[in-house]
Formats: sequence, C-alpha cells, structure tokens
Amino acid sequence: MKTTVMFWLAMMVSLPVSAEQENCRLLTASGNAEYPPYLWRQPQHPDMLTGAIAAFLQKVSKSLDIKIDLQYSGPWGRTQEEVAAGRIDFIAGAFYTNARAERMDYMRPSFQLTRTVVWVNNEKPFEYNRWEDLIGRQGVTVIHNSFGQAFDDFARDNLTVHKVGSLEQGLKMLSGQRVDYVLYEENPARAYAARNGYRNIHPLPKEISSESLYLTISKKSVCNTPELRARLQQVLEQAQAEKWMPPLLQQAQYLWSEQYLEQRTE
Repeated sequence: MKTTVMFWLAMMVSLPVSAEQENCRLLTASGNAEYPPYLWRQPQHPDMLTGAIAAFLQKVSKSLDIKIDLQYSGPWGRTQEEVAAGRIDFIAGAFYTNARAERMDYMRPSFQLTRTVVWVNNEKPFEYNRWEDLIGRQGVTVIHNSFGQAFDDFARDNLTVHKVGSLEQGLKMLSGQRVDYVLYEENPARAYAARNGYRNIHPLPKEISSESLYLTISKKSVCNTPELRARLQQVLEQAQAEKWMPPLLQQAQYLWSEQYLEQRTE
C-alpha cells in the first residue's frame, strides 16, 4: 500500500514538469525592429523579422533542438514590456541596464559588440573626444534606447537628449539641422542614412560607448529554468568560439542593400 501511494505521488509531481517541458518546445522571441543589419521587418511579411540576429537565432534553435519563433511585437518600448510581462520569452539583442536586469535574465557570453557613435550634420560638425563635449548641445535618440548603464546615467544628469519614436525621424531632424547630433549605433544608423539618401550627415570617429548585445530571458517566462539557461550558455560559448556573427552580419548587410534597391526600382 505504501509503495502504491508513493508511486502515485511521484506521478502527480512529475506530470506538471513534463507538461511544462512540452510547452517549452517552442520559444518566442522579439527585438528592436528598427535595427538593420541586425533586425528589421520583412517587407513582404511585416509581422516577421529578418537580419543577422534572425539568422543567429536559427543556429541557436538548431543547437538547442527547440523551435524559436522570432516575431514583430511592436515598437522597441512595447517589445521590452511584452518580454518583461512574460508574454514573449526572449529579447534577441539588448544592451545591459540595471532596470532591464530586474525583469530579465541576461545570457552570457554576449553574442555581438556594437559601437554607439555621435552623428553630426556635415555643415555643423564639432570636435568630440569625451562625453563632456556633448554638454550644451541639442541631441536626439530613439525612445527606450540604451547605450549602456554608464552613459545612460551621464546623459540623464548632464545632457539634453530629446527622444523620438524612430531612428528615421531622428536622422531627418539632424539632416534638417534641427538638432546638433544623433546618438545611435553605427551600423543601423548607416543603413537608414543610406536608404533615405542622407548624404549631409556622418558619424564622428570616436564612439561614445562600445556595448555588448545579449539574449535576455523574461524572469516571468515559464521556460526560464536553470536547465535552459545552462544549455543556452553552452550554445553561446560555442557561437563565440566559432565566430558565428561576422558572416551572418555580412550576409544581412547585403540583404538589406538588395531590399533597399528593390524598393527604389519598384
């Protein structure tokens, strides 16, 4: 009798775990949809994201033997809220901030290092060597964006940086000399400047920060388990050792350029 009771107790305990594991055969992910060549919306399927990070996640998915559904979930701020609430499991590409770390677990190692630079108008350049050189000037960046905790703290206390809804809006303001500079990562800003034909703006050579991009898992995701995090760490270590990102980034830059040319000729 005692053996029978113990057997059924064991079965009752194990069933929810098995069901949870089965549910986690599919993970959902999203990211910054205005972030070429890393991520952008597919022109023919705007509810889907493409780019270097999308290709990177395909390799991660294959290594984990778990399907990862990368989807467009709205503007960058909304995407972060969706992940924080647990409605989406992953952010595919986020800088570290203390606020985000309270709601998401950062998977290490990071998978990409990016440069954030100061973009200026060709007719109103200025010398930039340190963060203090931006004091007293009018800047702009995209709302809900971060450039690393240290610079975010400095900017909040010392700089005048206006927030806009999109990178394209910020670059348009700079092209029209409505602001003195734009703060953004170099590669995405180059992609949008080329697509919109802004030849009167350029990035200054010295970066304001060099930050790592991470995969983050919502603390409220039912799939956020020690086992999954350990497996992800192994895959990310493999990706770093085998240098997955450089060729994927090169392919994504070519794809973005091709799509841009197709849109121009339509």
